[in-house]
Amino acid sequence: MTSERTRTAPTRRDTSRDYSVLAKIVRDCGLHRRRYAYYWTRLVATVTAFGLTWAAIVLVGDSWWQLLLAGALAVILAQLAFLGHDSSHRQVFRSHRWNDWTGRILANVFVGLSHTWWTAKHNAHHEAPNREGHDPDIAPGLIAFTPAAMAVRHGWRRWFARRQGWFFLPLLALEGLNLHVASVRTVLGRGPVTHRAVEVPVLLTRLALNVAVLVILLPPAIAAAFLAVQLGLFGVLLGGAFAPNHKGMPIVPADADVDFLRRQVLMSRNIRGGIVVDFLMGGLNRQIEHHLFPSMPRPSLRRAQPLVREYCSTLGVTYTEVGFFASYRIVVGYLNDVEHRARDPFSCPLAARLGR
Repeated sequence: MTSERTRTAPTRRDTSRDYSVLAKIVRDCGLHRRRYAYYWTRLVATVTAFGLTWAAIVLVGDSWWQLLLAGALAVILAQLAFLGHDSSHRQVFRSHRWNDWTGRILANVFVGLSHTWWTAKHNAHHEAPNREGHDPDIAPGLIAFTPAAMAVRHGWRRWFARRQGWFFLPLLALEGLNLHVASVRTVLGRGPVTHRAVEVPVLLTRLALNVAVLVILLPPAIAAAFLAVQLGLFGVLLGGAFAPNHKGMPIVPADADVDFLRRQVLMSRNIRGGIVVDFLMGGLNRQIEHHLFPSMPRPSLRRAQPLVREYCSTLGVTYTEVGFFASYRIVVGYLNDVEHRARDPFSCPLAARLGR
């Protein structure tokens, strides 16, 4: 008489607690403590630089040296946008109200962007980075970021899509204008806008004054060149702070069920660099840590990085970090060959057998 041994299928290791373990490690290190001195210093210094730059514009007057001031203003506006980003993620103050209104003032008054539009779009990205149908940053548009978007392009649009990597950097120069247009469409649209009575008049007045002051102070040619330089560099700085962090990383199918830690780590890329990269990217070069802990103050991300890297190593989770220029080579190469280089990290046979 023989006994029959029951065979059981392999079970997937429970990954639901992986993030909570890492979160406790980070919390015990005190990395979520507010960094008031850091943020007040940057807020005061950047707003002061904004005011001094406009004073210089008035003093310089009719001169092509204004283009240098246009570049300086673009850099300052990008820094104000990064501070607004941090406030929207509740990194600056303990009070939700203080964070919200700081972000709203920085966005609408100084930068000329709708706080409502920006937070809704950016929160959707954080919730599902690189996930088809969920992440607005890879939604179909002028650039095709996924094979599905490529499949429906024909004629000149398909020709462009197969070479779009070479156009990507020049197109970033139009991103500043695109951000302003999207903001105006949002506040004037029929969709819900938080504090619409504040955002509509403040945003429209800010954008109109920016143009009106330049037209009054400067000859038409210099005013037009000033706007072109300021908007173009502003778009490059903002787009350049976000694009290298996710483009060329795995694309997640719409129906994939991925735990939070892997959803944020596997689809994000850190950018190596020193103080210059930190400044130009507003701290977003530590994208993995920011996605894992979006409310962590920006200066604490550097201290969290070795903890996250070591923990991912123990789990066997790929932690991606490349140099600044290498990241752009990856992005350009990916965009020129989206059909073949878009990867689904959860499509291997073992993953299919054990469940996504």
